[in-house]
Amino acid sequence: MPGEALLRVEEVGVRFGGIVALDGVSFDVAPGRIVGLIGPNGAGKTTLFNCVCRLYDCERGAIVFDGEPLLPLARYRVAEIGIGRTFQNLALFRSMSVLDNVMVGQHSRTRGGFVANALRLPHAVRGDRAARDKAYALLALLGLEAHANLLVASLPFGTQKRVELARALACEPKLLLLDEPASGLNHEEVGRLGELIRDLRSRLALTVLLVEHHMNLVMSICDRVVALNFGRRIAEGTPDEVRAHPELVRAYLGTA
Repeated sequence: MPGEALLRVEEVGVRFGGIVALDGVSFDVAPGRIVGLIGPNGAGKTTLFNCVCRLYDCERGAIVFDGEPLLPLARYRVAEIGIGRTFQNLALFRSMSVLDNVMVGQHSRTRGGFVANALRLPHAVRGDRAARDKAYALLALLGLEAHANLLVASLPFGTQKRVELARALACEPKLLLLDEPASGLNHEEVGRLGELIRDLRSRLALTVLLVEHHMNLVMSICDRVVALNFGRRIAEGTPDEVRAHPELVRAYLGTA
């Protein structure tokens, strides 16, 4: 239905022992939007990401993706249904090349199987060639083609961040989850990152949910912002509406 949310988070609650990580959090992400998820350290942002990716189970609530309940889904199927993710700490295969790291991201889209690949059957060879071509296209899109055959471990941190982004895009996501993509980047790199996220949204028809502490990036590229504190949603709206919200000011600065 037109206007229906691509991602719907409904009253999600998560506890770790006596610690309440998420306390009845609800919000929607509309198709084609860039939504920022902000809040102080420990607010529950990454916990929510892990629930959407099925790494964590929810104690209560529901998460609906593209009209289907997400929580009953097996974890290994998350990429298959169209959710791609980068991580707060880089999760690359450091002893593999840039090209091979990106090709790993296409695993959910390949159908060759172990035996077919081991025997180099014709359909497996065709699939491998198509995956390689697609990986090269993504490297070109992110300005990484010159690094294709280099080991990931040999690259600067900012370049590794782009490799991880390329791998997340390789599964052809409808929803891209970016967990602190500006972490460790300098001012110039952050500016380029913002332009890149907007460009990818347009080129690939992506919807983006972004966790980030870099407020200039969030406020400049996001259509909507959701603010969390101590596991609760304390504000939601446009960047201008959220920026001036008294509870958000108190959460970051301790005073209104």
